[in-house]
Amino acid sequence: MATIQETLRRATQALSRAGQTGARRDAQVLLCHVLGVERAVLYAYPEREVTSEQEQRFSSLIERRAKGEPVAYLIGRREFYGRTFLVDPRVLIPRPETEILIDEGLQQIRQKLQTGIAPIVADIGTGSGIIPITLLLEEPAIGSMYAVDISAEALQVAQENAQLHHIEQQVHWLQGDLTEPLPQPVDVLTANLPYVGTEEQLDRDVYDYEPHLALFSGPRGLDLQRRFLHEVFTSGKLRPRGVVVLEIGYQQASAVTEIVQSLCPEVIVTTRQDYAGWDRVVVIAHP
Repeated sequence: MATIQETLRRATQALSRAGQTGARRDAQVLLCHVLGVERAVLYAYPEREVTSEQEQRFSSLIERRAKGEPVAYLIGRREFYGRTFLVDPRVLIPRPETEILIDEGLQQIRQKLQTGIAPIVADIGTGSGIIPITLLLEEPAIGSMYAVDISAEALQVAQENAQLHHIEQQVHWLQGDLTEPLPQPVDVLTANLPYVGTEEQLDRDVYDYEPHLALFSGPRGLDLQRRFLHEVFTSGKLRPRGVVVLEIGYQQASAVTEIVQSLCPEVIVTTRQDYAGWDRVVVIAHP
């Protein structure tokens, strides 16, 4: 039997040869998953032996990672906003950028609460459910909210995550296209829709494994945003003084702002930057 140190060394070399960046980190995460331990154990007990069964399971995961399969899918979970969420190929893997949307969504919701309004909140394109679940956990005063996705499979994952975090009764899951399923107008509308252009080059790990339905939105990545915003301002699904908090691609701020202003010139459009300094979230508010 090999030790933890030897097992990690071989796995790191294999991933590096396959061209995987972050090879050592990925090997550590996968070994922790197989052993059922925290990463500190790997450092504290490098001479601990790995059983043959564990080594076989680990080798299988390393082979899959070497071919590009994302670590989050291999272990079935991803950390987001300090919590663990279930993920699999039915949904996109949560990105750190979406935490900016959460921060802004919470700010808008709390502003409503401070004025004595119990806001009606909805999330469009909910995917794994990280947005509505995180909003409800961070601000229990919301009470409940709507979550919409066109994919029945994605909603299954979202419901599993709601059960994991014990709020399954607080989310009204709705399958359908954009805002169409909403049964009433809302005060705060969050959305993280597909915004990758079909002409863009993606990493193999993303293109080969993550669901294209949740990635692509026309040649420039703007087709769904355009249709979503048109619905928002023509369907009556946004209440007076309502707010839209929309995640966008890192080069889409000006195009999205133009779309919004062409539909409703009187609204106020602001942007929020991500950790890399790109405009990543657009906030659309009636004055």
